[in-house]
Amino acid sequence: MPKSLQRLGPANRRVVALAYDGLCTFEFGVTVELFGLPRPEMGPDWYQFATAAIEGGPLRGLGGVQVVADGGLELVEQAGTIIAPGWRGADAPVPQDLIDALQVAHRRGARVMSICSGVFVLAAAGLLAGKRATTHWRYVDRLRTLYPDIDVQPDVLYVDAGDVLTSAGSAAGLDLGLHLIRRDHGPEAANTVARRLVVPPHRDGGQAQFIQRPVPIVHEGARLGPALERMRADLAGEHTVKALYDAAGMSPRTFLRRFEAATGTTPARWLLAERLARARDLLETSPAGVEQIAQSVGFGAAALRHHFRKSLATTPQAYRARFAG
Repeated sequence: MPKSLQRLGPANRRVVALAYDGLCTFEFGVTVELFGLPRPEMGPDWYQFATAAIEGGPLRGLGGVQVVADGGLELVEQAGTIIAPGWRGADAPVPQDLIDALQVAHRRGARVMSICSGVFVLAAAGLLAGKRATTHWRYVDRLRTLYPDIDVQPDVLYVDAGDVLTSAGSAAGLDLGLHLIRRDHGPEAANTVARRLVVPPHRDGGQAQFIQRPVPIVHEGARLGPALERMRADLAGEHTVKALYDAAGMSPRTFLRRFEAATGTTPARWLLAERLARARDLLETSPAGVEQIAQSVGFGAAALRHHFRKSLATTPQAYRARFAG
């Protein structure tokens, strides 16, 4: 096992996924892939995974599969992390014994996490009251209607509220799971899992759930590419809109319109996100000082602290203390 991966995880390494009749199989599969696969390269402090049936009888998953769980709600009592991988409907009632088990587990310190519509399970248990949370964009209005005391974030991939974590649509569960692995075991562990899954190792939770359209015409995607690479290759540089639309060979109005259609944001916001992502990587992996890191990505130290507080609700120093390997 690489020395850089030798990092203690949470005190209670047991991850328990809830299984129910009508199981959302993709979300459940995401949970298994992230936390349930044997990963001997991660050492003895990796997660211990189990599936808990929340009810008796055959548990039928979408697609015709049936699930045989490892146990029942007694496993929730032993868990350090409990995951609700979807739910059978926004208006489907959540069994009271499950609500009781989640409340008891959370009071004793267990983390709870939802993927997509699984947020309705956590909400029914009262675990999201007064907290920020997200779900699939299709369920946002219903979540707000049913639970007005939740601060619903409609346009993000996931929300980490410490001991309560929620993700948007199905694939955002991968992003949240990798974020939690990164939080527990460090960036190299998350990168290792991401490589095995063949997915990006990190998408920021504040990234939009979807963009209205992809790049509309193939050749325009190729023309935007040099502008994106120009910024990414020199994050500390000055990047005027004129230089970017010249590199793309477009008029200013066309460039800005096509850029937003392709990325869901403006060049300035895209560059800010890239700079913050690079700063986070360096804080996790480099011994360089905060001021040096800030300069390398185009910020002063004060500006870096400002953007960390605004985007991540923390400071560069606190982020390094939490995530550096």
